[in-house]
Amino acid sequence: MAQRIAVIPGDGIGPEVVEATRTALDAVADVHGLDLAYDDFDWSCRRYVEQGAMMPEDGLDILREYDAILLGAVGWPGVPDHVSLWGLLIPIRRTFRQYVNLRPVAVLEGVQSPLRDARPGDVDLVVVRENVEGEYSEIGGRMNRGFPDEMAVQESVFTRAGVTRVVDFAFDLARTRGGYLTSATKSNGIVHTLPFWDEVVAERAAEFPDVRWDAEHIDALAAKLVLEPGRFDVIVGSNLFGDILSDLAAAVAGSIGVAPSANLDPTRTFPSMFEPVHGSAPDIAGQGTADPVGTLWSASMMLDHLGHQEAGADLLAAVRATIRSPATRTRDLGGTAGTREVVEAVAARIRA
Repeated sequence: MAQRIAVIPGDGIGPEVVEATRTALDAVADVHGLDLAYDDFDWSCRRYVEQGAMMPEDGLDILREYDAILLGAVGWPGVPDHVSLWGLLIPIRRTFRQYVNLRPVAVLEGVQSPLRDARPGDVDLVVVRENVEGEYSEIGGRMNRGFPDEMAVQESVFTRAGVTRVVDFAFDLARTRGGYLTSATKSNGIVHTLPFWDEVVAERAAEFPDVRWDAEHIDALAAKLVLEPGRFDVIVGSNLFGDILSDLAAAVAGSIGVAPSANLDPTRTFPSMFEPVHGSAPDIAGQGTADPVGTLWSASMMLDHLGHQEAGADLLAAVRATIRSPATRTRDLGGTAGTREVVEAVAARIRA
């Protein structure tokens, strides 16, 4: 039986990198005998402008029946970012209980890190971001709009169940990697939620005696991630901290254009969603120069999640091999290739 994938190309360079990734997935499917079926959905900022909504009212019911979701990018000038985010991505993440946002980061051979001592093989870490609660809650509001005493209130929500499940996932992941976990906190300044986070992390750590762990205040952790990125293995953080740290780590690795992510429901009750970390980049949309590596790597993670670990590894290996040469790297990475040249080289390596 075919595994069904809902494809949401989105805005800007999203359709370009998704189309390229489909080419590579077709090659992987041919080589490994996979039966993957795709349905495309035009849910985007363009749809919002034309119809007043990022997706139809029954969009979540439509997606519920799929095995996975592949997303390109969302965002376009003229549509506020909070409209596009809360109209599409966040409802998908929360309705489908995708409580883990998984973001691997590595310095790839052929990609120059802005840090002098960050070389391929030295930086290889994963940020595990809590993805459905924390600082990105819906609780709050604004009062006295337009008056001098206008105010805005935003509440953070940290539940024992929510912190426990993401921390357990991170400890389990650390067991399969270097056996080292770092918890991002700010319990010296945020008096309720982050001491609670620390308490839960310490409680759960007792269940994983084989994993070495420590906690770092977010400001110091951001500095150490730049000064000594090779030190870290698995970093777990709240919704806000994980979001910021993963983008910082991607910059350390040389480009946010190569950074992947997975929005996971580890229980597999609902479909998980896979997307590059980069945005829609409207300034280069339609030029054929977009870097597809972040989406290709995300697709590799999707194959892993669907139970095709060997196929996922082959796709990622082809990406890593291709990016070594300037002739098959995009211009943002110092190469000379366009999107199409990169993916054709990846597909050729897979088929070889």
